Amino acid sequence: MTPPAVPVGDLLRTHAPQVLGALVRRYGHFDQAEDAVQEALLAAARQWPEAGVPDNPRGWLIRVASRRLVDLLRAEESRRRREETAARLDPGDAFTAPPPGEGRAPAEADTLTLLFLCCHPDLAPAAQVALTLRAVGGLTTAEIARAHLVPEATMAQRISRAKRRIAGTPFRPPGPGDRDERLAAVLQVLYLIFNEGYTATSGARLHRADLAREAIRLTRAVRALLPREGAVTGLLALMLLTEARSPARTGPHGELIPLDEQDRGRWLRGMIDEGTALVEEALSEGPAGPYQLQAAVAALHDEAPSAGETDWPQILALYDVLVARFPEPMARLGRAVALAMVDGPRAGLAEVDRLAPELRGHHRLDAVRAHLLERAGDRAAAAEAYRSAAAGTLSTPEARYLRMRAARLST
Repeated sequence: MTPPAVPVGDLLRTHAPQVLGALVRRYGHFDQAEDAVQEALLAAARQWPEAGVPDNPRGWLIRVASRRLVDLLRAEESRRRREETAARLDPGDAFTAPPPGEGRAPAEADTLTLLFLCCHPDLAPAAQVALTLRAVGGLTTAEIARAHLVPEATMAQRISRAKRRIAGTPFRPPGPGDRDERLAAVLQVLYLIFNEGYTATSGARLHRADLAREAIRLTRAVRALLPREGAVTGLLALMLLTEARSPARTGPHGELIPLDEQDRGRWLRGMIDEGTALVEEALSEGPAGPYQLQAAVAALHDEAPSAGETDWPQILALYDVLVARFPEPMARLGRAVALAMVDGPRAGLAEVDRLAPELRGHHRLDAVRAHLLERAGDRAAAAEAYRSAAAGTLSTPEARYLRMRAARLST
């Protein structure tokens, strides 16, 4: 036993997905395995601060969790076949971790396999996000429920249904045929988690730093396992470059401050430098995908000394490539803003009108239209669009900001 070199909580969060992956790979029974891992983590949280961290903390957790899992299986399974299975699973005291020379995946690969399992295509996106935060992120059900503004019982049911849905799924990485598709699902889930943290879709807070940080941490873990994947590198760069602005996004009373009015001296330069270096690396790792291109746009915003010095022609060129390859409505909406900054607000408004059938009723479409109408000098129409956008968002800070803009134009 040695004194902890890092906080015990951080150490446990690092090892938790590896331990869960090891148990699921060896025993199956995802639901019971997670319960056993949680009990092992609680035991470690009680013992390690006083007794010291074991020399092999992951092995200690696997051994304790394995014993608890066997107890759970024996207690729950009454039929003879399952009793015999549980009896065969009894781990010896010497078991510390799957030896690397026995054809088993290393602990780090277990984390990635667990992510693939949590993002299984049979699960709805909301269930993928919740299960990923629970099993890989190590958040409690109560923490996940608070982040999504739902009752804890509701979130517990969602997670339980997700576990049942994937029960029996072999614990192994996806095959070559669907590996890229499954990785794309993992990255989409991580991006959803980040976006909910950076700009909460509902509630009184604009920024949920815990979710944003967790998304960045998990994406770092994936990149450590797949360092040459341009999409992974690009997503991490995009998160860092975006999160770097968070200290300047809100005022002293939690009010929203738009990008062009932010105090750029409050942006996190270390995070920007890291993100910019990652963008260059990501763009060198094969054809640029949506995360790499969006990260390049974010880098141009973050590198501009002021809003007036932003390289909008280059941003528009990047959006042209993004929309040509991935014509998603939100990407096209971003291009409309860039076009307005290069060719004038009326050009941007024409693009917004073309998007109306796809994004009708979405508050971001109304907010962009209001901004461009204000730049074009149509104050009355801009105020009406701001009010429409405010009515369409569930975020209290966003609604307050949009109503304030409408009121200023109506005065």
